[in-house]
Amino acid sequence: MRALIQRVSRARVTVAGRMTGEIGAGLLILVCAMQGDTEAEAERLAQKIVKLRIFKDAADKMNLSLADTGGAALVVSQFTLGADTSRGNRPGFSAAAAPAEGERLYTFFSDRLRAVGISVANGEFGADMDVELVNQGPVTIWLDTAA
Repeated sequence: MRALIQRVSRARVTVAGRMTGEIGAGLLILVCAMQGDTEAEAERLAQKIVKLRIFKDAADKMNLSLADTGGAALVVSQFTLGADTSRGNRPGFSAAAAPAEGERLYTFFSDRLRAVGISVANGEFGADMDVELVNQGPVTIWLDTAA
């Protein structure tokens, strides 16, 4: 699985003008299941993100995790993270999981975050979404379970 995480002071996602998810301080997590991914990759990615120390402590050092801060997560499906841009100018997306499997793993990933006590809001799988965020830092990190 692939994820692009951004430390935010707030974020929200809307579909056709209807808000589907909103958080205050925490992480915006754009996530893509890839062909061949399983629940094991989704679990590993969720655990990594929850423990990643990218929030500032009292000494202004990035030393605290999402779990440490009590922050929330806004999880948004993003199949375009599976883009192959190695040939030509039009990305290919065949490396991303098929929609049904992608949605299943997206839901499983969100549920794994909830299982460890993280407050989770979601986008709408497969929808055309507008995502708004205030990237704090800015801090943006790319994660890939295949790497």
